[in-house]
Amino acid sequence: MAEMKPIKYTSRDGLTINGYLTLPVGVEPKNLPVIINPHGGPWARDEWRLNPEVQFLANRGYAVLQMNFRGSTGYGKEFWTKSFKQWGRTMQNDVSDGVAWLIKEGIADKNRIAIYGGSYGGYTTLAGITFTPDLYACAVDYVGVANMFTFMKTIPPYWEPYRKMFYEMVGDPKADSVMLAEVSPVMHADKIKVPLLIAQGANDPRVNKNESDQMVEALRKRGIEVEYIVKDNEGHGFSNQENRMDFYGAMEKFFAKHLKSEMGKN
Repeated sequence: MAEMKPIKYTSRDGLTINGYLTLPVGVEPKNLPVIINPHGGPWARDEWRLNPEVQFLANRGYAVLQMNFRGSTGYGKEFWTKSFKQWGRTMQNDVSDGVAWLIKEGIADKNRIAIYGGSYGGYTTLAGITFTPDLYACAVDYVGVANMFTFMKTIPPYWEPYRKMFYEMVGDPKADSVMLAEVSPVMHADKIKVPLLIAQGANDPRVNKNESDQMVEALRKRGIEVEYIVKDNEGHGFSNQENRMDFYGAMEKFFAKHLKSEMGKN
């Protein structure tokens, strides 16, 4: 197993961002291909623990950086509230600053950095290749939000009591419409220029399939390479073993193609 090391760096506005860096075994930690792996939630956190996805990627020769950007839980109320109405803004900067830290430390090859995340991490992935298009070589979006307005419209019934709070924490589609348009990746898809793999469950109640459909359509119209995996018997994330095998197999090939990493031993 690859060792998962706690790390920290300072954001551009002075916050301490904690995270975890997993390095491939037996490789000097210099100029490595890297997968940036922001967590979902976003009001959750990455922890020091066995993470099968991270071990899978490290085994294939990639360094993996997970960061607890502002809004991540476990760092106090002030750190949490700093994330309010900051999707695609300072929350995204915290991720980009982690990339800059890896490059400065000499760990990352700046030309071989990818971003992969699910749910809010999928949103961060799309925002990353949209708003910082020169930072990443490729990306994998797993059930991620593309359009803040359609996402808000399809909030599932079991989230209804949470809607007002969600508007306060993320943004009100009417009162904050300009800001939400600015941070909706699909509305700025013309900035995307790197290959993208998208995976989506057809029955996802939280991030509707339309989110991924919109992004795929927008990019294919412009001739951007998009591989799209849709599973009809899945919801918010893949649970069936055969679907998980398909997804991780496709991701392995995708990263090998675009990051040109040596394949790790099985």
